Amino acid sequence: MKYARLGKTEFNVSILTFGCMELGGGPWEVNSDEDNIKVLQKAFEKGITTFDTAEMYGSGHSEEVLGKALEGKRKECIFATKVNKEHLWPADIRRSVEASLKRLRTDYVDIYYVHWPSYEIPIEETMSEFNKLKDEGIIRAIGVSNFSLKQLQEAMKFARIDLIQPEYNLLQRDIENGIMQYCCENSISVCGYNSIAKGILTGKFHLGGAVITDDDFRRKKRLFLPEHLEKEWDIIHLLKEIADSKGCSLSQVAISWLFYQKGFTSAIVGTQSEKHLEDNIKAVEIELSKSEIERLGKVSLRIINGL
Repeated sequence: MKYARLGKTEFNVSILTFGCMELGGGPWEVNSDEDNIKVLQKAFEKGITTFDTAEMYGSGHSEEVLGKALEGKRKECIFATKVNKEHLWPADIRRSVEASLKRLRTDYVDIYYVHWPSYEIPIEETMSEFNKLKDEGIIRAIGVSNFSLKQLQEAMKFARIDLIQPEYNLLQRDIENGIMQYCCENSISVCGYNSIAKGILTGKFHLGGAVITDDDFRRKKRLFLPEHLEKEWDIIHLLKEIADSKGCSLSQVAISWLFYQKGFTSAIVGTQSEKHLEDNIKAVEIELSKSEIERLGKVSLRIINGL
């Protein structure tokens, strides 16, 4: 595993972050808590120190599973959690973070995010409470998730933002239109989610015969519409070509590409499978040539611009 400094903080994060959304339950099959605890512990044993969750994941259940899994290892881990956009008034933030601390079995959170921006609650009010939590040692770093460049700049007027969490992968690169440069200029880390585009970049929906069933929550997602899946073949073919030449998986190449993007800090990837966990971790070791990086970038943009 490799590690990188988070923003202007004094601590590092693993460049692969374990995403805990699935562990809370939702529109997918969920393994038993006992099995998921084993996967979390295996991730820690393999060098992943950074774990990302939120109060809305399973109404806090994801936090509970994470807290139980890594109890006793707390000081060696980086816990990131998020407050719902409905809870961004100061008093609500305080209640939310206290509840998250209880579920996580800890007395501080390393990274506390605004999960989604609110259009009703002034960001000044929210950041004021975040600053107080930081001064009190309850949180160590302030993050925002799903913010536009304008919203990020506004938040920075009232607090030191150390990281942003956007969607970022070979099929979703909106943050390159201003946000990435701003983050580089202001020492703000970028920790991206949906690193393998909800499974598309594994190749299983194009090459593996996987089918989007009627009850699959991804059926209505833009990238999974039949006409978009058809347009995505070029990136799948290129990922397979590069993966075959290196003896690795398509997802490893897709994740590795992220690490070569200027300003990018950590890829958030979730799983309930030890096998997939092992596969994800090996992505850190994959080396891409300048030519491979450029080819992936060009094909990626061509597809994005055509969607």
